[in-house]
Amino acid sequence: MKCLITDAVYAGIAEELKKYMDVTTSNGKPLSKDEMLKAIGDADILIMRVDPKIDREILDAAKNLKFIGVCAVGLNHIDLDYAKEKGIQVFNAPGLNANAVAELTISKMLDISRNTIPANHDVKENHIWDKYKYIGRELRGKTLGIMGFGRIGRRVGELGKAFKMDIVAYDPFLKPEQFEAEGAKGMGVEELIRTSDFISIHVPLTPETKNLFNKESIGRMKDGAVVLNMSRGGIVNEKDMYEALKEGRIGGYASDVLENELAGSGLSGNDEFNSPLFECDNFIVTPHLGAQTTDAARDIGLYITGKVKEVMGLK
Repeated sequence: MKCLITDAVYAGIAEELKKYMDVTTSNGKPLSKDEMLKAIGDADILIMRVDPKIDREILDAAKNLKFIGVCAVGLNHIDLDYAKEKGIQVFNAPGLNANAVAELTISKMLDISRNTIPANHDVKENHIWDKYKYIGRELRGKTLGIMGFGRIGRRVGELGKAFKMDIVAYDPFLKPEQFEAEGAKGMGVEELIRTSDFISIHVPLTPETKNLFNKESIGRMKDGAVVLNMSRGGIVNEKDMYEALKEGRIGGYASDVLENELAGSGLSGNDEFNSPLFECDNFIVTPHLGAQTTDAARDIGLYITGKVKEVMGLK
């Protein structure tokens, strides 16, 4: 039996599976499509994250493949119908990165509220020590609106309550009593946008949510409100957000994603891109590292390893 492990995943996966089979790794790098086509031919098990896209061509090249373990939440990079047709079982790890993403969300709320990133730049790069230049605001007493109240959204709300924030949330799949059980008030999208001082996005990118935050919806936000996007870049119209930030219509935009972040292209770490948002002082961004913690990687790795052993009948 053979296992192919690609991308930077928990090292314990390879360590455990080597007890039962031959394991080949890609040294912590995602494979390109051509590399995957060459490597997957005799693999029984594929452990990966989100690059490259596992399409019909790759699945046809995988003559022995029985199991795909995705060390992430999304599965839109895999042709699930064709995998099912070929008898290949596919597993992801929903919810196991929730705390990591939620903590990053709170980190960005604090950074943008207290101006820590430009202040750090002033001290380290410009050698200016001026505490009067940056007057921030506290999270205490502010209204945190959470778009999408699943595992991540609920954890964000839990952490927000620790800062004495008022929690409101939108999720079309939940009943009012389910919000109340989490100490939140459920409301519709429009009311949440008008009510919130901070809006944290945790919904998937769908035709309904694409460009959900655009010129019109941003215009209905409170003065000084902040948008946080920990989900997908396309949910926020970046041109409209840029104009709102430059005109001072809202307080800021903090994101872990961009529309053109090139997810799915086989990122090598050397891809270059640009955005007009980069010139906005009240915009902060990280390179989609919401789940990038050793803790989340371990939890996901242990879960996926357990699924491999269960499906393959290993003890």
